[in-house]
This record gives sequence, structure tokens and C-alpha cells, in this order.
Amino acid sequence: MPSIKNLEMAGAVSAYKNIEIKKSLFSTKVIFLPTQSRVKVFVMEYTPSEGERVARLLGMPCDKMAAALEKEGKPVAGANGHYRLEACLSDDRQFCALQLFCYVDFGYRASTEPLFYEGINAEVAARIL
Repeated sequence: MPSIKNLEMAGAVSAYKNIEIKKSLFSTKVIFLPTQSRVKVFVMEYTPSEGERVARLLGMPCDKMAAALEKEGKPVAGANGHYRLEACLSDDRQFCALQLFCYVDFGYRASTEPLFYEGINAEVAARIL
């Protein structure tokens, strides 16, 4: 599993009001403060068509995102892709942070700003994963 330290959006996540980073000699734990739930990190890659679909989903309000995911299913991740999604998700699914990147000029560039979801909206956004 990837570490928070290796994410492009690590600074934004650590600065988020309801997140606490606990560092020790051998580990770094990310905690969602309202529920004291541990946050896990995910990195997923997508083909150009699936990546564009993820971008469209992230641009929608949560109610429309839920309807689109219900209708079309979640995007299919691949091994190596043109798009990379960085995600942080609490164990209780009450916090979710997502940021999409696109491969351009031999490197990944941010396609979206870091997006933060809490409560029911986090549960909806987590369906992308």
C-alpha cells in the first residue's frame, strides 16, 4: 500500500482541518479526527477513456455522481495508465480525498484540485474506488 508521503496531494491532505498525521520512527499514520478512523492511501491508474470518465465523475455533485455510478458502474482501473487517481479513504468511509492526474510531457500533471468529502458524500465518492 502506498504511503501518504509519496502522494502529490500529501500537503493538502495533511493541512485539512479534520486530519491528523502521527509520525513515529517506522511509520506514519493518518487519522480522521471526528471518528478517530485510520485513513488508507490508494493510487489507481486508468486508460484515457476511463480516466476521462473519472474526471467527469469528479466534476459532478455527489447526488449526480451516485446516480452515474449506479447506472454505469465504477471506472475500471488498469496496470499502467494515462490517468492516475490518488485517494485517501478512512476505514469507516466517512472521509475521502481524491485528486486526478494526467500524464503529459513525461510526467503526471494535476487534472483536478484535491477534493475532500465527509459523511454521506465520502461514501458516494468512495464508490469510484
